[in-house]
Amino acid sequence: MKTWQYSLIVFLGGCCYGILSTFVKLAYSAGFSSPEVTGAQYFFGAALSWIGVIFIKNKRLDPKTIFKLLLSGIPFGLTGIFYYMSLQTLNASLAIVLLFQFIWIGSLYEWLFFKKKPTPRKLILIGVLMFGSLLAADVFAQEGISVPWQGALWGLLAASTFALFLLLSGSVGKSASPVLKSAFLSTGATITVFACFPPTFLLDSDVLIALSPYGLVLGIFGVLLPPLLYSIGMPHIGPGTGSIMTSSELPIAVLMSSIVLGESVNGYQWLGIIAILCSIVLGSFKPKEETGS
Repeated sequence: MKTWQYSLIVFLGGCCYGILSTFVKLAYSAGFSSPEVTGAQYFFGAALSWIGVIFIKNKRLDPKTIFKLLLSGIPFGLTGIFYYMSLQTLNASLAIVLLFQFIWIGSLYEWLFFKKKPTPRKLILIGVLMFGSLLAADVFAQEGISVPWQGALWGLLAASTFALFLLLSGSVGKSASPVLKSAFLSTGATITVFACFPPTFLLDSDVLIALSPYGLVLGIFGVLLPPLLYSIGMPHIGPGTGSIMTSSELPIAVLMSSIVLGESVNGYQWLGIIAILCSIVLGSFKPKEETGS
């Protein structure tokens, strides 16, 4: 496969995350709490991941690799928890902009851990993405914005753990089957979430049945598919470029809110979406001096 094809796979992983906010809002409107929704998302996602393992042939992994993958799932689970905490004191648009900081944090991780200094081209793309995120989240239209430091801290922690998860998904367990790797990553994330939010909904059959439709959708698009797609694409494009591709999350979130929830999207938001998508397209193709060809 070519580099742009791996970039497309990671792009689709970001799109999956963009679907989540709409269905989370639907679950909240149905009367479910954040711990219930978060727990159901990871529970069903991990269960579906292990069902997929049944259909692969090579299931052999040494205990050391299994342990590393489980640990690598921790930032995956923490991202959901931290993002949930940020929403306790921030409105949704500010929270998602803070989460969006994973773009430059991912490039910083790549520089620190792999000694790959971001090129001027990549820095420009990141700058355009950040400005586009502010437009797409409609931040400039909000007057008298107050940002509690607690909410900002949780939001930045969510961005940091998400960037770390992207890095680990591309560097840990490279020889493992993407399906098996995804199953262990989602298991580590589920254990982390359950440690913070005990899954009491599993003990109430009525709640579990009513919560299942939301949990299945969120599990598929929030836990099953992203680690699988990142496991395939990230090792080939790196966390820096991968963070740019994953920024597809915000445009999809805005579009889904408009289509499914009927929320209005103004001209500035459309401009931000276009800026993000253009940056993603440009980021998917590496110049010859970066590829070494």
